[in-house]
Amino acid sequence: MPKYNTLTREQLLELRAELSDRYEAAKSRKLNLNMSRGVPSPEQLSLSAAMFDMPSSVVESVNGADCRNYGVPEGIPEARRLMADIMELDAAQVFIGGGSSLNLMHDCLSFAVIHGLTRSEKPWGKLDSWKFLCPSPGYDRHFAITRELGAQLVTVGMNPEGPDMGEVEQLVKDPAVKGIWCVPKYSNPQGITYSDGTVRRIAALKPAAPDFIIMWDNAYAVHGLYPGRDTPLLNLMDELIKNQSEHMALFFASTAKITVAGGGISAVGAGEELMGWVKAHKAVQIICGDKLNQLRHARFLPDISAVYSHMEKHADILRPKFELMEEALGEIRDDGLARYEIPMGGYFISLDLVHASAKRVVGLLSDIGVAMTPAGATFPYGIDPHDRNIRIAPTLPAQDELAAAARMLCLCVRLASVERALENL
Repeated sequence: MPKYNTLTREQLLELRAELSDRYEAAKSRKLNLNMSRGVPSPEQLSLSAAMFDMPSSVVESVNGADCRNYGVPEGIPEARRLMADIMELDAAQVFIGGGSSLNLMHDCLSFAVIHGLTRSEKPWGKLDSWKFLCPSPGYDRHFAITRELGAQLVTVGMNPEGPDMGEVEQLVKDPAVKGIWCVPKYSNPQGITYSDGTVRRIAALKPAAPDFIIMWDNAYAVHGLYPGRDTPLLNLMDELIKNQSEHMALFFASTAKITVAGGGISAVGAGEELMGWVKAHKAVQIICGDKLNQLRHARFLPDISAVYSHMEKHADILRPKFELMEEALGEIRDDGLARYEIPMGGYFISLDLVHASAKRVVGLLSDIGVAMTPAGATFPYGIDPHDRNIRIAPTLPAQDELAAAARMLCLCVRLASVERALENL
């Protein structure tokens, strides 16, 4: 039972007055703190500074292509190899994009809406309606893409092993269900890595829609916080091949949180049939990507060992921030006001309040100068049915700023919880 539910009305009123005084004092300090998005800190971005100082006299790819010129629309071989190693695919299964994997996701789903997927009976945009499964809490930008393109968003619950597969297996019996979003490793925002059983059940799905697609956004594939203790993820492509279903998934990744957030490279991966579809539609859209940037990345990160060595430096910067949040949030957890798990990797902490007060907490924080992701953003249409989930992004602030933001978060959770306890008397 939450601690505040055991207090008398008089005790709650006294506590509310004390917390309100502390809140007003914080408000007078005119704070400007930000835990709203999963943004790398300046220290992290500086880890890749040497990439921009590399000699530029050699501009040829290993295949002899002049990276200053047109050509090689699928990406230079060394960049495809780099991203394939990160995604655990074959280089032939990878197409290199620009700095944003979200851009590639939007492209691929737009192609499905306009032209249809390889097994589509009709382009999705010509259907009376179509649906997309959204495991939640999840990534708001995923939900925004499918909503903008006309999908009906269907919420699927998450558990410690990933999406509720019993629910998914029932929902895909509807031929209007065209796909599912997945962030399979260190998920946004809960930090969950899908279990082997979940990956196998996803690969074994038998959807009623022949053009059902798994949008496998493995954004945090190499983003462990504890080197040597990385949480393994079963290879979905291997499992799809076993089920003769490699046509059923598109794989995505980028270097946005590996090198430079605004200037990395991205990739989409697929089996032979879908890769042909990707290449055909991308060929109409672009002549080629930024091969000089691809070359720069491939030289800076020549193999997967270099990637992991580089990511250990990121982990050394991020780990103290997550540990700071764990210590701060422990107090409200111990008082029975919230639940959370500190992840082994990724960029977020998912905080679930015991009292239905996420909007109130985020509003209180905003009024004292602490920016958070809007309450409800981790659910389709921005509606958290229980008004309890808050996504915390501890990566950008400096350590002292993060400590101040964590204190304010806990203060606002306490104040909102007292208010709810008084309402429930």
